[in-house]
Amino acid sequence: QVQLVESGGGLVQAGGSLRLSCAASGIILNIKAMAWYRQAPGKQRELVASMNSGGRAKFADFVKGRFTISRDYAKRAAYLEMRNLRPEESADYCCYVDWLLTRDQVCGEKELFDIWGQGTQIAVSS
Repeated sequence: QVQLVESGGGLVQAGGSLRLSCAASGIILNIKAMAWYRQAPGKQRELVASMNSGGRAKFADFVKGRFTISRDYAKRAAYLEMRNLRPEESADYCCYVDWLLTRDQVCGEKELFDIWGQGTQIAVSS
């Protein structure tokens, strides 16, 4: 079974840094884009950063210059380096994959769409 597992969240002071990891587990033959979203209590989910299979990264305006996204294609992983964190950025951060190819023991290759991780919580204290 394919899963996305995030780690690296926690409590940090304003101005501090954190590194989030997202690892895709299971039989994975290929992955397209991987992205990070966040959702704060009472607010809508918003895209933080994404990287496609070719390594092209996109960032939300509010994190440009402070956050970096990277991928380890061999490990089927994505990372989010966050610097100069602000209290208003306290939220659940979730990993997202738009498409991946897996193999099912019965049916063979299978495409999966819109896969989400469980999320990791970040709290930034002022």
